[in-house]
Amino acid sequence: MAVADDRIAEQKEKGRALRVGLICGGPSAERGISLNSARSVLDHIQGDDLHVSCYYIDSNLNAFAISSAQVYSNTPADFDFKLESLAQSFQSLSDFAAHLAASVDIVFPVIHGQFGEDGGIQDLLEKTSIPFVGTGSRECCKAFDKYHASLELNKLGFVTVPSFLVQGSNEQESELAKWFTLNQLDPQRGKVVVKPARAGSSIGVTVAYGVADSLKKATDLILEGIDDKVLVEIFLEGGCEFTAIVLDVGPGSNSNPVTLLPTEVELRFHGTVDVREKDAIFNYRRKYLPTQQVAYHTPPRFPVGVVEQIRQGASHLFKQLGLRDFARIDGWFLPPTFHALTSEDRFGKTDYGTIVFTDINLISGMEQTSFLFQQASKVGFSHSNILQSIIHHACLRFPDLASSVNLSGHSRRSPNFLQLTETSKRAERASKAFVVFGGNTSERQVSLMSGTNVWLNLQAYDDLEVVPCLLAPSCEHSSSATSHEKDSDLSSWAVWTLPYSLVLRHTTEEVLDACVEAIEPKQAAFTSLLRNQVMNDLTEGLEKQSWFSGFDIGDELPEKYSLKEWIALARRVKATVFVAVHGGIGEDGTLQSLLEAEGVPYTGPGVAASKICMDKVATSLALNHLEDFGVFTIKKEVWKKRDLLQKPTVDVWLDITSKLQCETICVKPARDGCSTGVARLW
Repeated sequence: MAVADDRIAEQKEKGRALRVGLICGGPSAERGISLNSARSVLDHIQGDDLHVSCYYIDSNLNAFAISSAQVYSNTPADFDFKLESLAQSFQSLSDFAAHLAASVDIVFPVIHGQFGEDGGIQDLLEKTSIPFVGTGSRECCKAFDKYHASLELNKLGFVTVPSFLVQGSNEQESELAKWFTLNQLDPQRGKVVVKPARAGSSIGVTVAYGVADSLKKATDLILEGIDDKVLVEIFLEGGCEFTAIVLDVGPGSNSNPVTLLPTEVELRFHGTVDVREKDAIFNYRRKYLPTQQVAYHTPPRFPVGVVEQIRQGASHLFKQLGLRDFARIDGWFLPPTFHALTSEDRFGKTDYGTIVFTDINLISGMEQTSFLFQQASKVGFSHSNILQSIIHHACLRFPDLASSVNLSGHSRRSPNFLQLTETSKRAERASKAFVVFGGNTSERQVSLMSGTNVWLNLQAYDDLEVVPCLLAPSCEHSSSATSHEKDSDLSSWAVWTLPYSLVLRHTTEEVLDACVEAIEPKQAAFTSLLRNQVMNDLTEGLEKQSWFSGFDIGDELPEKYSLKEWIALARRVKATVFVAVHGGIGEDGTLQSLLEAEGVPYTGPGVAASKICMDKVATSLALNHLEDFGVFTIKKEVWKKRDLLQKPTVDVWLDITSKLQCETICVKPARDGCSTGVARLW
């Protein structure tokens, strides 16, 4: 510990900000998610009291020091392309560790999957006595491997899912067939889940039917190089999946894990769907990309006693496995009719069904809308607060390090988490800003991302009180009207002002559903009861920390207004509206006209410019007179829907290609976003 002690002494003497080394990337297929997590962490912890240095590990375990600007490169391919010219490389991981020992006070690893959660990076840091956030190497190694973790859970008295381990490329068909029979599964069509043992919570996870299909999919995963150990598990038919964030609030090295409000993951399927699609699971695509096939419920729609059992079980598991700081634990709640699991005298058996824990995530995803932030925000933590709390707890394992830094990030960045008594006074003086996003165009999900990003970044300013607002179709309005008819009918629109926790979703539909669910009286009372239990547990541990001064959730319910009522509210409270609605009434001048009429200031171009620029035809006509100055527009033909439908397709094609004198054409909507619906035809 000599190196660490010297570093701590030096920092204490200088009294400077805590130096955090943020490490992302890694060799697993989840490194793209790791980059997203790193961006989010960097957004919310960089400040006067924390100085962040960024590092990247590539797929070959080469280490690089990168700039904070480079973290915002879009994909792993972007990183790899820019590394040679923009990054400082290290000759070996040993050199990298030596650099960290001299340059940072504590490391925050955000590498998901291999090398990040299997104990790899932790072992490297431990050998060099570098403090780091999260669980130690030995405990990571044991918990990350799903097969070994299941054996450990079984030893600890938890209900576990029967599984069969496929290793290497050896033929194991006869043994797998015996396992199918033992678990009363049809060897030809029995439904199972096939997943890598050491590749994170969703990479490579798929459903298989029968022995042959299971063995083929397991072998494919091995041949693809995802993992050389693959599990075949029984399919938990009729079960409800959940995930729970566990936060350690114990002082120093004393563990006191508290499980936050769990989230139920509901898969939804619309219209006619293939039977096997309905057997689908919460895979990588559904977890990380916008889709209407997934809905989240925090807290889950389980009986109160079941939710409390989940919380107790996850906390107990966290402690027994020796985890540190934070983790995410996934599992299932199974109906009483499910008899495939042995559950007598084991933790998980309830009067309502069976609770089974299946996956332990040592470094939970930290994207803007991740489960970590969804669940933490339910009890008053902002993104900044929860991340700095995790870092602060890690520092407590090194008393000199903890006492030499001032983690004062628990400020007005979250209006629900009180650190300073001046918060309410500043709020009275603060200017109001309404950030509006959503709409009903094809760009509404991009609008949600834009609006969320704006809202989160504006939270940093003490002189602003920022309210996120969802523009959504009114639930009472008929769905038979066309989109343009709906846009022009202002009564078809509603605006919801949102509490912090309800913004953090992947789609506008999820946000709207969450709003409707939240204001239902029984659900509101249910959420309040469970939230108070979590807050009591957190307070019991956190009140021993010098920086903690209590929670103040305030009003956690969304409020619904008509569009006119919302604009009147903005005028009354003297708010400036940040328009983050893409397409439709957000860009065609409609919203701008309504705001101007009531004297409400807003961001972006005015009514006339919006009207012209939203319509590609109008834009072209407006620029025609600039040809003499070298400004040209593309030659085009404009067709209305009714004309296209009334004329034979071949005639339309010949007409357009003849007038444009071309063999291929580009088609696009005249009044939608810059890339929506654009196609090349030939």
